[in-house]
Amino acid sequence: MATRVLVVDDQVLIRAGVAALLRAAPGMEVVGEASDGEEAVRLAGRERPDVVLMDIRMPGVNGIAATARILEAAGELRPRVLVLTTFDLDEYVYEALRAGASGFLLKDTGPQRLLAAVAAVAEGDTLFAPSVTRRLVEAYARRQEPERVAPPEVLEALTGRETDVLRLVAGGLSNPEIADRLVITESTVKTHLNRTMAKLNLGSRAQAVVLAYETGLVTPGHSVSSRAPGRPGH
Repeated sequence: MATRVLVVDDQVLIRAGVAALLRAAPGMEVVGEASDGEEAVRLAGRERPDVVLMDIRMPGVNGIAATARILEAAGELRPRVLVLTTFDLDEYVYEALRAGASGFLLKDTGPQRLLAAVAAVAEGDTLFAPSVTRRLVEAYARRQEPERVAPPEVLEALTGRETDVLRLVAGGLSNPEIADRLVITESTVKTHLNRTMAKLNLGSRAQAVVLAYETGLVTPGHSVSSRAPGRPGH
């Protein structure tokens, strides 16, 4: 079955170029093109894409607001949102991850990398190394205003082991590395992470990292070099 993609960008040449690339690729189907966030929300609701390639800086409804609206309206059938940006430490990228985007791509990404990224996130994989998300979130966690920080109480619904897994995810570790650190299986790591995301109503791994910083579970410069605290067992 083809991966259904919605392309959103206010620059017609970029939008048309990306759409043409996707249409020419096996296993890809472009279900719509939007020039602003409002149109993106409308098309996403109608076409139900698997992946949305989302520009951030657009007139009217920007990519951050559009991402939040698309994911909220989709319920459990959420598309994967990949943000398109010109540079990787853009504060808007942080806000997009906070809103639930699965990752980001630079606009100068090569064609094969773009296609591979779309295919990967459509299958539920992470787009880039967890350390990249951590680096981005740390850069903006240092600059957060107090009123934007999430209260630690939101984590009270988690078990001790779920908290351990979230802490290590936010520390930049991959699932195999977390499994090794906690002496559990990789499938158990995935189970804990999935339960954590369900309890906290999170739509992506990147969003989980953001929340871990905003609740103070981890702090900028946090190291995971030593074994994470937690109770024995799975």
